[in-house]
Amino acid sequence: MRRLSLIRLVVAAGLTAAAALPIAMPTAAVAQQKQRTVEGKVIDGSDGALKGAVVYLKDTRTQSVKSFITSEDGAYRFGQLSQNTDYELWAVHEGKKSNTKTVSSFDSKNAFQINLKVN
Repeated sequence: MRRLSLIRLVVAAGLTAAAALPIAMPTAAVAQQKQRTVEGKVIDGSDGALKGAVVYLKDTRTQSVKSFITSEDGAYRFGQLSQNTDYELWAVHEGKKSNTKTVSSFDSKNAFQINLKVN
């Protein structure tokens, strides 16, 4: 009986101490960190919009790639990008590829406007 009371006391003390610790709120931390966006247009050699071009965004740390098919006016947009990551961006249209552009983690901007030219 005495041992059971001691165990209950230790458990209660541990729960009380745990309740006093700050709780990490991942959603609050994410909300405080500003997210980046990259948007622009895919154009041809004469600056005409390229509908249906595929724009690729590569995370250089994880090597994961996102893609976006351009709209009628050649526009694309990637949102919710980490500020601590470098990205590579390029477009492909009818087998032709644009030059690769880079978004650096050292650049302090949160919004990037990048047009990609496919010749």
